[in-house]
Amino acid sequence: MTGGRGAARILDGMSDSPEARVPSPLAELSDERFASGGVRLWLKRDDLIHPELPGNKWRKLKHNLADARAGGHRTLLTFGGAYSNHIRATAAAGALYGFATIGVVRGDELADRPLNPSLAFAAARGMRLVFVDRGTYRRRAEPAFATELAAAHGDFFLLPEGGSNAAAVRGCAELPAEIDVDHHVVAVACGTGGTLAGIAAGLAPGRTALGVAVLKGGFLSGEVTALQRAAYGRATANWRVEDDFHHGGYARTTPELRTFVEDFRARHGVALDETYVGKLLYALTALAERGAFAPGTGIVAVKTG
Repeated sequence: MTGGRGAARILDGMSDSPEARVPSPLAELSDERFASGGVRLWLKRDDLIHPELPGNKWRKLKHNLADARAGGHRTLLTFGGAYSNHIRATAAAGALYGFATIGVVRGDELADRPLNPSLAFAAARGMRLVFVDRGTYRRRAEPAFATELAAAHGDFFLLPEGGSNAAAVRGCAELPAEIDVDHHVVAVACGTGGTLAGIAAGLAPGRTALGVAVLKGGFLSGEVTALQRAAYGRATANWRVEDDFHHGGYARTTPELRTFVEDFRARHGVALDETYVGKLLYALTALAERGAFAPGTGIVAVKTG
């Protein structure tokens, strides 16, 4: 579906789209590694929300697209690496809802190579790809760089790398209201912190959000706090970040993680990516086996992709 009245209707309430599945399904998993400690585990299948905007990408973009439309913008511009899921999602959203899209991609050397599947998908959805060197890419948060991009490409609505901003936080804050089982913890893999910030903001009293960092550096706590303040003017105290399960950093893996992901598929019939959700479930399983969760705890793990 593209522009016009249909796009406006979707932007008023994107769950009206026949392609969107909200609330996303919630299924309990039977796993003795949790059950032996009296812990229950549910998997919230946000990956099934939308065929081209799965998981937290749909939630993050929902209010941003409405803001872009309300501001009269016809073009979305964003940033990402060569394999960025956010670049893919922004390109798909533009094609679905009637926006032109520009992706500023880290690595000018990529312009001379065949497009990888992620960038080929974005280009096929009409995204204009702009390749910049890594030094230039580091300027992505500078207002002066945004001014330069506007001079080169015209007016646009700016989406940050990863899509995490105040509007994205508000979209992710809608997730907890969809959970209709007795739970105490909602857990999610974290790259930029926007999904964790929103989930924590939307939780009922007495519940906790747990983020599993997929990057090294231990910087996420500051990012989550800043995002909550941008969205709501204050930060909550009902969340924490686990920094020890990144398996070497973003898009890195280990033999232990690969074995875990294969075993999880065999046990539950659910495929996990090794970049985000595999690390999340690995962390939760390890924590459960250590007795980190009190007996009777109910955990909802969000499968974002």
